[in-house]
Amino acid sequence: MAIKAIIAGASGLIGSKLLDILLQQPEYDEILILVRKELSIKHKKLTQLIVDFDTLDNYSKAITGHAVFCCLGSTRKKTPDLNDYRKVDHDYPLQLAQIAYKNGISQYHLVSAIGADAASSNFYTKMKGEVEEDIKKIGLSGLYIYQPSFLTGERKENRLVERIFIPIMKVINPLLIGNLKKYRSIPAVTVAMAMYKQSLKNEEGVFIYPSDKIKQLL
Repeated sequence: MAIKAIIAGASGLIGSKLLDILLQQPEYDEILILVRKELSIKHKKLTQLIVDFDTLDNYSKAITGHAVFCCLGSTRKKTPDLNDYRKVDHDYPLQLAQIAYKNGISQYHLVSAIGADAASSNFYTKMKGEVEEDIKKIGLSGLYIYQPSFLTGERKENRLVERIFIPIMKVINPLLIGNLKKYRSIPAVTVAMAMYKQSLKNEEGVFIYPSDKIKQLL
């Protein structure tokens, strides 16, 4: 099976891990990444498409293949303007899903977040819940939604809060049992590997994996 993957958000924590995995796997013979600026990585299977996400439709002809992996996401520090924040975490993933549907792409894999709920009073979890609900309405053949909790792994940028919380979570994780297991921290590479493995199953429907269920996919 030789197939093509499209990754949006390949420079982020999960997206970069996913890119590394797909480049090593024989099932995928082509990986297209949608980037704002070219990444330094070079590989015979890799094509980089520099895009303006505000005009994503202009690149729709190139967005074809077996599966789209949407790992887009920002932070309040990077995008303090809430409208810009919503663009990255809601509008761009939704538009990409619409393009995937129009182009007959069979799978769409979305990185969301634990606690995503369109009815939430919290801006972040409400936004994540809304993008999940809006993408569900499109009618994609296979929609896979991953809701990781606190992510661990080496980031390119320095995040003080995460450096503080990583050792704290190591202590707290064993205490989170039963229904609280989904709040345990999770390595970004675990999420990425789960996305890759699910993409090989060709299942139809909507599948939602909270953090604890993501770990069970390996």
